[in-house]
Amino acid sequence: MKSHAKVIVIGGGVVGCSVLYHLAKAGWNDIMLIERSELTSGSSWHAAGGFHTLNGDPNVAKLQAYTVQLYKEIEELSGQSCSLHLTGGVMLADSPERMDFLRLAHAKGRYLGMDTELITPAEAKAMFPLMDEKNFVGAMWDPVEGHLDPSGTTIAYSKAAKKLGAEIVLRNRVVELTQEADGTWNVVTEQGTVKAEHVVNCGGLWAREVGRMVGIELPLLAMEHMYLLTEPMPEVEEFNARTGREMVGVLDFKGEIYTRQERNGVLLGTYEKACKPWSPINTPWDFGHELLQPDIDRIAPSLEVGFRHFPGIEKAGIKQIINGPFTFAPDGNPLVGPVPGLSNYWVACAVMAGFSQGGGVGLALSNWMVNGDPGFDVWGMDVARFGEWATLRYTNAKVRENYSRRFSIRFPNEELPAARPAQTTPLYDTMLANNAVMGDSWGLETPLWFAPRGTEPKDSVSFRRSNDFEHVGAEVRAVREGVGVTEIANFAKYEVSGSGSEDFLNRLMTNRMPRKRRIVLTPMLNESGKLIGDFTIAHADTDRFMVWGSSAAARYHMRWFEKHLPKDGSVRIHRFDQTLVGLSIAGPKSRDLLQKLVDTDVSNTAFRFMDYREMAVGGAPAIVNRVTYTGDLGYEIWMQPAYQRLVYESIKETGSEFGIVDFGMRALLSMRLEKNFPTWFRELRPIYGPFEGTMDRFIRMEKNDFIGREAAAKEREQGPKLRRVSFVVDALDADVMGDEPIWAKVSTDYGTIEKPHGYGAQRFDETGKEVRTSQADEGASSIRGIIDGDWRVVGWVTSGGYAHHVQKSMAQGYVPAALAGNDGEGLFEIEILGARRPARINIEPLFDPTGAKMRS
Repeated sequence: MKSHAKVIVIGGGVVGCSVLYHLAKAGWNDIMLIERSELTSGSSWHAAGGFHTLNGDPNVAKLQAYTVQLYKEIEELSGQSCSLHLTGGVMLADSPERMDFLRLAHAKGRYLGMDTELITPAEAKAMFPLMDEKNFVGAMWDPVEGHLDPSGTTIAYSKAAKKLGAEIVLRNRVVELTQEADGTWNVVTEQGTVKAEHVVNCGGLWAREVGRMVGIELPLLAMEHMYLLTEPMPEVEEFNARTGREMVGVLDFKGEIYTRQERNGVLLGTYEKACKPWSPINTPWDFGHELLQPDIDRIAPSLEVGFRHFPGIEKAGIKQIINGPFTFAPDGNPLVGPVPGLSNYWVACAVMAGFSQGGGVGLALSNWMVNGDPGFDVWGMDVARFGEWATLRYTNAKVRENYSRRFSIRFPNEELPAARPAQTTPLYDTMLANNAVMGDSWGLETPLWFAPRGTEPKDSVSFRRSNDFEHVGAEVRAVREGVGVTEIANFAKYEVSGSGSEDFLNRLMTNRMPRKRRIVLTPMLNESGKLIGDFTIAHADTDRFMVWGSSAAARYHMRWFEKHLPKDGSVRIHRFDQTLVGLSIAGPKSRDLLQKLVDTDVSNTAFRFMDYREMAVGGAPAIVNRVTYTGDLGYEIWMQPAYQRLVYESIKETGSEFGIVDFGMRALLSMRLEKNFPTWFRELRPIYGPFEGTMDRFIRMEKNDFIGREAAAKEREQGPKLRRVSFVVDALDADVMGDEPIWAKVSTDYGTIEKPHGYGAQRFDETGKEVRTSQADEGASSIRGIIDGDWRVVGWVTSGGYAHHVQKSMAQGYVPAALAGNDGEGLFEIEILGARRPARINIEPLFDPTGAKMRS
């Protein structure tokens, strides 16, 4: 074993081998993988080996599609078979609500270029005759699903990496990690110490332990997972002989079951409600190629439903039950990227769907390490998405909840209870007493809406308009006609100070920094000119700025800030978290209310729109910004937590003469729709340029020094390919939720995208006759690939809902720039729960289009 390497990858499962291969493919050849035992010794070897491309996050789905495409490549390079079985798969819906879920998934697949199809239960039975179709109302077919050999696939990655110059060291446990002053890592192993520039934690079941070596607690937990293998089944053999094909994979949500053919029998696995963590505190280092004791009683309820749904399986003998541990993050997605606060320490772990996601994870991480950017929008996998509140106990509770609900419907208005409350403000009990329905905002309890007295403060979860509709509307009307107050603690808050602070912020942000006691709004770009942040910045005093941004991106942004800090110590950054909390008052009477709470002049001439002041509010020291996300006249009031109750009670008591109401996050988001305001992580994400996102007025191109300027200038010069637009939708009882396809009646092909599927599987009837072939050709397809006469899918919805003040269903999304200025009737439709609804582009905001109210 050599003593120096550019990169040490710790862990020899499928993810570690994928990272190694992709780094080697990118041209880094001084790289080494160190594995404590043999390759695949943790979770990889006993995995069921299934793969699919569908994911709730479209950006993760794209990386899953890449993973499936990759298998041919690594087979050819390595000479090692992955034993790929591209059978296609079927998801079964047992209820109208689950069918709505499949309609959403099918619609999302349209703009991803996926070739899914909604089918009948009888059509599903033709491909999987072991099922009883009477238990289901519909299904969705995906040709790009299947299974493979987990060990063979992992070996294929490793052999391909070695052919490209990588080194693999087995049976050599890493026991310690230390870092020198120059950033070099000492990787201490049982066979000696290797010095490395980068360390990648692909530790799998031991990723927590490898994290603890550098003082971090990664939010992941291993869960016991069981699947069973049946004896050979005559029904399976007869089907294979008659059709010449393998049975498809099937996912039964009601039974919490997945099943597929395995040799001449079937494999059946469960995500049972009565789930069980494995080694929740520490993972034993001597665990290896071992299985856990099966517990058939724990999965009996799922099997009971499964046998009722698939009576053909009930009669089969059980040959073996596999019970092994797999790691999960609290939300079920991987943990990938550079760890905030550490230099050159990377993670790629908690990849529970390693054979669906492992290739994409390896690609994104290698891009990140080699090029400084993952090359994709990987927020859904970024390790920085979790805050310090994601402790061991939080993680254990949330992972159990996620595992037990893996096949459950997650409704858009559903708030899950595990590990809550994690963080609360001083007003938490007051909000509950006010009948608030609370939501989890990056670990913080936040009021969503307020139920009437005498009713239960709870959402009726649904894909359609729910029990909050009338009450959110009342909150919006009260704000627009008078004044309302809402809690805004769920923002990230920073202080940037020091002699170099203004130059530092000018370098990071696209807008110029404001004059003293003034505020600007500004995006932040990466080197590729893509949107990675959206901030409110106030010039508080000489060499001191206050910065507000997305709370969910707090660690993500701190990682970026720290990466670009000048080394001379001229800039200091303090992240407040919940040591600075806030309230917002908004509406035409908000100035009258504020004036009664302060002892200074807040008239329109004395306290202008986008002004910043430090003043006492209700007798408490506070910061006041004249700005609000409602788009109305309004103010943000920030204070230390010790003063929040005093300020709130003063606002409510004084505001009673103005008819003040409490309003929640849903009312706020409704009001921003009628102003065409974007939201971070929906409209503004790292896949969009600033001009695509219509952030033009916040981009000061005359500044020659901001990060991403060259790429932004190129985007402006060439013209953005896409543009963010706002729609008014002729919706019925359901509004958009995000990720719906946008159709347009056009004759022009507005560009091409690469097909995410490099090959496909055929669908066939019970006689073996092929009834449909997926679009399996490689290369480009018409944008979004779907043509129905002259209607084409040309874009996608990012967010939306009902705008209660203007009484319109609204959506925001991206369409080709050439279509963005066209608001003609009959040109656009948006697909909502399987129905295409007429929509028109709303060029001017429906509320206060000139901005006179918020400036008045």
